[in-house]
Amino acid sequence: MEHVHLAVEEDDLYSGYNDYNPTFDSEELENDVGFQQAVRTSHGRRPPMTAKFPGTPIGPRSLASSFGARLHMASSMGRPMTGAVQDGSARPMTAVKAAGYTSSLSRGSAFDPLGQSRGPAPALEAKNEDTPEEKIKILEKKVNDLIEESCMAQSMGALQVALEKAKEAGRKERALVRQREQSGSADHINLDLTYSVLLNLANQYTNNEMYPEALNSYQIIVKNKMFSNAGRLKVNMANIYFKQKNYPKAIKFYRMALDQITNAHKEMRIKIMQNIGVVFICMGQYTDAITSFEHIMSESPNIKTGFNLILCYYAIGDRERMKKAFQKLISVPLGIDDEDKYIPSNEDTSSNMVIEAIKNDKLHQMERDLKTLAEKYIMTAAKLIAPAIETLFATGFDWCVDMVKSSQYVELANDLEINKAITYLRQKDFKQVRAVETLKAFEKKDSRVKSAAATNLSFLYFLEKDYDQADRYADLAMNADRYNPAALINKGNTVFVKQDYEKAAEFYKEALRNDSSCTEGLYNLGLTYQRLNRLEEALDCFLKLHAILRNSSQVMYQLASLYELLENPEQAIEWLMQVISVTPTDAQALAKLGELHDGEGDKSQAFQYYYESFRYFPSNIHVIEWLGAYYIETQFCEKAIQYFERATLIQPTQVKWQLMVASCYRRSGNSQKALETYKEIHRKFPENVECLRFLVRLCTDMQLKEAQDYATKLKKVEKMKEIREQRIKSGREGSARSRREGRESSAGSADSGRSSSSTKGERLSAKMRSLPGSNEPYEASSPKELDASYVDPLGPQMDRPKTGVKKRVEDDDFADEELGDDLLPE
Repeated sequence: MEHVHLAVEEDDLYSGYNDYNPTFDSEELENDVGFQQAVRTSHGRRPPMTAKFPGTPIGPRSLASSFGARLHMASSMGRPMTGAVQDGSARPMTAVKAAGYTSSLSRGSAFDPLGQSRGPAPALEAKNEDTPEEKIKILEKKVNDLIEESCMAQSMGALQVALEKAKEAGRKERALVRQREQSGSADHINLDLTYSVLLNLANQYTNNEMYPEALNSYQIIVKNKMFSNAGRLKVNMANIYFKQKNYPKAIKFYRMALDQITNAHKEMRIKIMQNIGVVFICMGQYTDAITSFEHIMSESPNIKTGFNLILCYYAIGDRERMKKAFQKLISVPLGIDDEDKYIPSNEDTSSNMVIEAIKNDKLHQMERDLKTLAEKYIMTAAKLIAPAIETLFATGFDWCVDMVKSSQYVELANDLEINKAITYLRQKDFKQVRAVETLKAFEKKDSRVKSAAATNLSFLYFLEKDYDQADRYADLAMNADRYNPAALINKGNTVFVKQDYEKAAEFYKEALRNDSSCTEGLYNLGLTYQRLNRLEEALDCFLKLHAILRNSSQVMYQLASLYELLENPEQAIEWLMQVISVTPTDAQALAKLGELHDGEGDKSQAFQYYYESFRYFPSNIHVIEWLGAYYIETQFCEKAIQYFERATLIQPTQVKWQLMVASCYRRSGNSQKALETYKEIHRKFPENVECLRFLVRLCTDMQLKEAQDYATKLKKVEKMKEIREQRIKSGREGSARSRREGRESSAGSADSGRSSSSTKGERLSAKMRSLPGSNEPYEASSPKELDASYVDPLGPQMDRPKTGVKKRVEDDDFADEELGDDLLPE
């Protein structure tokens, strides 16, 4: 029996592999400090494993062998090895190979699941850039980069740089095509790249106004049949012809582009038709333009097309169609959401945050701009057609107001009413009754409209010099809207004319705080500081204003005036030169330049500017007097005569100009002409002592018999003059004595009264005798008034404060008036 072996049940070869043992859990290995240290260093490395039978797996548990025996050997690595049996027969592979185990283990190998013992990875192979394909790819990338750089330069305004980049991209693209042809890959030419290069080049030519080159580039694209949808680029070509004012060719190319664009692109077709209508307007073919605009308004109405349609109807004078077009214009949907959605609510905090975020975003700004543009077109159209659609302007404007009230632009009705009042002023309604009545109707409206109407009323009364009413309506405008800068300026102006400059400055400052771009307030503040003799502060105001209004001649004139007051003539001359560069016909500025150069002792330069001033405005007595004196000083008396004769025409009752004419004749040696001139002066002014003295001297020198007569008259006149002076002196003494003695002396008062009455009578008789005869030109003004030099309108307006007007009646520019010689009798 000892040689008998009982058959035993064979153990399962793969039993135990599905049993979970926490020791083999690999998910927490990265948190195992000992394992991580063993991986990074040689810590924990042990001698290589050995096995009783080569290739036999070694594990912590018994495995059934093919001989039925169990082997119990502990693994040095703590993990069972599988894949071989004792007799070397193959065993199935298990799923643990991916963790770094193999079916056989070589002697002396170390545990290296991360493969660190293999060393670094081999270096990547360098690209061979000498191959044709690599060269082509590199060149394509350079072309694309140049196109991008060209577009970026254009967006930043560097148009010349953008053009150079576009040209370089074109050169490299042609080199790319040649390289493809040489490499035998001409079939793989990148048409999209070629199209991009040509289109960008054409656009850059257009931006640089090189229109022939741009047209050539576009023509290359359009004629190439390989470019799909290139026909629409004829719109760009038509735009170039429009800029060149070649309108027939522009129409032709617009229509060709329209034919090549399908109905699927409706918006593009509408824009092209709108361009066609605009070109027809430029050509004066309003009927053809109306056809295009009417089609657009029936298919896809928009504000701009509606306004152009009204212009065309106005040009042909069709009243009824103007009304219909205006109704279409105000009914065009803008596609803008209600403004109420931007008003935050008190309940929902999250929605309030969203509203705050979108309140001033790009979309809302675009909506506001579109609405502002629509209101501008509607207001302009109403002001344009109101006088044309009805026989009376007021009736037409009322019709427009009624139409606007029944539309989505209800808030424009009040603005139209205010414009109606302003238009009354522009129609030379100098009584301003209708304008005032229209504006007064807004006193019971809401605050915004009330403030605008009161502002205009204040301005009107200020122009009429009714300062009390102007002040009243300025207060009304301020009470309705304290943040209205125009109302504050009008209030400041009413205080300014009352010479309360400190208070006026406060109102101007408040207007500037409410609107920092209010140029009228800054200008008036500078004038106020000038009146307060705070010249440095006034200079600061006008320098700030000059930074805003670079080409304003009145601002530069004020700067020159301030530098003159600050005794800096060099700076004053420099600013006046800038005035002349902006308004070269400004006679007042030219005269001021002459005065400054004369003060500096530069007579020749002063003469040049005075002469230019006289040429543009030959009625300035100060300029005429200087020029006449200059010619007398330089011993050219004959040339001085024409200036004094001009002064005689301007002030015929001033004897001094006629005496200067006679003196010039006498100085130049023309005694006969001088004698005739003195005789004419004596006939007009028989009591002029100086004229009689020269008559006596000339007649004596010329041995004329009239010398004795003129000498007798001279004695009489001198005697009368002495008597008159004595009476005036006695009258003054009597009045002074009466003031000293008091009112008790009635006799002294009577004598004084008689003396003063006789003096007045003599003055009146002298004045009557000095007047010309019935056949001579009569001057109504007194000699004292006529003696004042004529001042160009530029002067007083420069020192008058600007008015703040909500709706401008006229542009408040101080334009130079060019007056010719025809204003004066020859």
